[in-house]
Amino acid sequence: MKKSAIFGAAMTLAIGIPLPAMADTALTLGLSGWTGFAPLTLAKEAGIFEKHGLDVTLKKIPQASRHLAMASGDIQCAATTVETWIVWNANGVPAKQIFQLDKSYGADGMVVRNDVNAIADLKGKSVAASAPGTAPYFTLAWFLSKNGLSVKDVNVVNLEPGPAAQAFLAGQTDAAMTYEPYLSSVREKPEAGKIIATTLDYPMIMDTVGCTPAFLEANPDAAKALAASYFEALEFIAAKQDEAYEIMGADVKQSGEQFGKSAQYLRWQGPEENKEFFSGELQAFSKEAGALLKEIGIIKEVPDIDSIIDKSVVGAN
Repeated sequence: MKKSAIFGAAMTLAIGIPLPAMADTALTLGLSGWTGFAPLTLAKEAGIFEKHGLDVTLKKIPQASRHLAMASGDIQCAATTVETWIVWNANGVPAKQIFQLDKSYGADGMVVRNDVNAIADLKGKSVAASAPGTAPYFTLAWFLSKNGLSVKDVNVVNLEPGPAAQAFLAGQTDAAMTYEPYLSSVREKPEAGKIIATTLDYPMIMDTVGCTPAFLEANPDAAKALAASYFEALEFIAAKQDEAYEIMGADVKQSGEQFGKSAQYLRWQGPEENKEFFSGELQAFSKEAGALLKEIGIIKEVPDIDSIIDKSVVGAN
C-alpha cells in the first residue's frame, strides 16, 4: 500500500469520520417452496445471513429450470435434491454440494385413486410429475423401479408438484407425484384418493445446497457462512418454534400451524448429521442414483461423484 493511502486512512480515523464497512458477500440462491428449504427463508427474514456477512437473495425458480439460472450466472447457489446435482453436472452445469438441508420422512409421495392397490397397478395409467431431471420425476422412476416397472410403463403428464396435486384432486390423472405442503392437500381429502407410498417406504429424497465452483473459488468463506447461517436458523426453530413456523409458513401462504403439520414429515439436518452424511452416505446414494438416472436416459454418463461434493464445509472425513 502506498504511503499516501496509509496516511489517508489514518487521518480518516483520527478525525472521527467512519470508514465504510466492508460489503457483505452477495449471492442469489435458487429454491422452491418446499418445506425442507424453509430454514433458508428464516435465515433471510431473521437477519441471520446478514449476521454472517452474507447478502443473500432467495429466488423461487422451478427445479426444471434452476440449472439454467445457474448456468447463466443469474444464481450462484441453489437448493435441490442430491440426484439433481448429478444431472446438472452431467449436462454441463458444474456445481458442488456444500451442506445438507433435510431428509424427507414421508414428505414426498405418490398419490393414487382409491381403487389402485399397488404401484404395479399403474401400468398404462397417467401419472402427473415434473419434467425429467427433477426430483418428482426421479422419485417416480425410483418407486416404479422398486416395483418392477419403469417410466416407460406409465403415461407421465408433466406438471410441477403444486399443479400435479391440484390436477389429481380435480380427477384429471390416475396418480401424481408431489411433496409437502401439497401432499397434505390429498391427505385432507381421502375421498379423492390416497397416498400409496412416501419416502418413509422409500427413503431417497435428500436435499443439499450447492454452488458453482467459480463462486466458491472467488468467495472461499461464503460456503461456511451459508452453512453456519442455516445451522443457526435450526437453532432459532428449536428455541422459538411458533415464531419460526409463522415466518416460514408465510412464505408459502400457510399459517404457522399448517406449516408445522408439513414439517413433521421431514427432518432438517444439523452439523453432526451433516458430517455423517458427507462422510459416506451421500456418496453411496449418489452412485445408486446415478446408475438409475443413466438407465432411464436422463444422463449419458455418471459424473465423478467426488468431484461434485465439497466435504470441507461441514468438516466431514
